[in-house]
Amino acid sequence: MADPIKVRLVTPDRILVDVTAEAVEIPAKTGYIEVLYGHAPLLSEVGTGEVRLHGGEADEQRFIVARGFVEVLPERVTILAETAEKPEEIDVATAREQMQHGEQIWNEAGEDPEKYAQANEIMAEATTRIEIAGER
Repeated sequence: MADPIKVRLVTPDRILVDVTAEAVEIPAKTGYIEVLYGHAPLLSEVGTGEVRLHGGEADEQRFIVARGFVEVLPERVTILAETAEKPEEIDVATAREQMQHGEQIWNEAGEDPEKYAQANEIMAEATTRIEIAGER
């Protein structure tokens, strides 16, 4: 059994989780990272995706997060996310509307690369929310 690492997931409105886990997977901007007890210190930007907690008090928990930062220290992980939800909190109808909004921005982007980037971010978040909610 691995040493537990303290994991805290925080948004501007609430603390979603504050437990120990044996491992945590985090969607960094450049790809997923997995953190175990004793990990080297790290500060990274969080992208859109799923945070997964394994073992410890957390047992097996999942959350969708979008935009933010993660601070990793040898004995703790703090995820500061703009938005975060438990799978059971996801409103699939709202996520589908979000997808349509992203598609609309994409279709109206013309020659503006910033609009395409914005549309891609919106659609990626909507897709992840729908997938995590268990719908395709």
